[in-house]
Amino acid sequence: MAAKTLRQLVGQVLTVGVEGLQLTPVEHAWIKLLQPGGIILFRRNIGEVQQTRELLETVSQISPAAAILCVDVEGGLVDRLRDLLTPMPSAAAVAATGSCALWERHGELIGREVRALGFNTTFAPVLDLALPASAAVMRTRTTSPDPAKVTAYASAFLKGLHKAGAIGCGKHFPGLGGGILDSHQATPTISRSWDELWSEDMLPYRALAKALPMVMVSHAQYPAAKGARVPASVSKYWITDVLRKKIKYRGLIVSDDMEMGGILEHASIEEVAVSAVVAGTDLIEICRDPALIVRAFESLLTEAERSSVFRERLSRSARRHVRWKRKFVPPTARQQAARKPNAAGIERLREETKRFAESVIEANGRRRV
Repeated sequence: MAAKTLRQLVGQVLTVGVEGLQLTPVEHAWIKLLQPGGIILFRRNIGEVQQTRELLETVSQISPAAAILCVDVEGGLVDRLRDLLTPMPSAAAVAATGSCALWERHGELIGREVRALGFNTTFAPVLDLALPASAAVMRTRTTSPDPAKVTAYASAFLKGLHKAGAIGCGKHFPGLGGGILDSHQATPTISRSWDELWSEDMLPYRALAKALPMVMVSHAQYPAAKGARVPASVSKYWITDVLRKKIKYRGLIVSDDMEMGGILEHASIEEVAVSAVVAGTDLIEICRDPALIVRAFESLLTEAERSSVFRERLSRSARRHVRWKRKFVPPTARQQAARKPNAAGIERLREETKRFAESVIEANGRRRV
């Protein structure tokens, strides 16, 4: 295999973040060298509509492989666009209305927002159960303790995203509902049994397997279930044996941010990057530190040069990327037109979101009476 081709295979499994509103010369250099398959932006990167679009376009020009343009917009606590546009209601508030039309509208408005800024993907919806154990951590990000209700909201939300021409991602497989720790700081140890996880936490993934373009895997570990006591994000058991084979999921599998304490307290970035790919991950998310991004790339490249088995694993992922991009990334004429709204279009979107928020408040008020 040619060295250049091998480097491309490695680069495409990385989804990376940058520091500020514009690329620095150093960032320009390493993005051009690594050719990552995705870019993710945060509030630190989003100042104005045109600036955000130009930043994404610059990355896409430097790295044509960066077809996945990501942002976290769930509504409520996790909404990277709230300062630029207007706050989006939380998933908990929208789900509480009991209105399938509002659930779908939630997805459509979020999809239109991310598309207006130049993104094509939002890491939503959250499919974790709203269990008492995780209430202090997840708060309004979760929708219900009932997996059937989580599935119903997420199904409508995904329809709304699709209507807006945006791509969604279910998270955090196999479920963070039983966790008491925030995986940004430490590894949640979730004591739920296999039967509980399969019949409850994983039910939304099983029901929505054909509807979810992407699934994000958690950094939690599940010692009461089967498999090794390692975080799910580096576990072949959870990613390949359960998600791929038992649930028969065929979309892209993405890790949660590999900079989190929930994974780096276990091993170095070099080790977790290789372990995640071996386990079956298609996209490794590293959201900020360029040193960690480059170290992960070099470790993946070294392993690919050393191991024919690892090269074949990268090749399988590459084929999956190609199929996925053909299905989700090429914009239709309607989606293309939605990508470059003028100032009046942005203002209309703000007003629609405000009216939607008022509708959610009103609907919940009626349900409490």
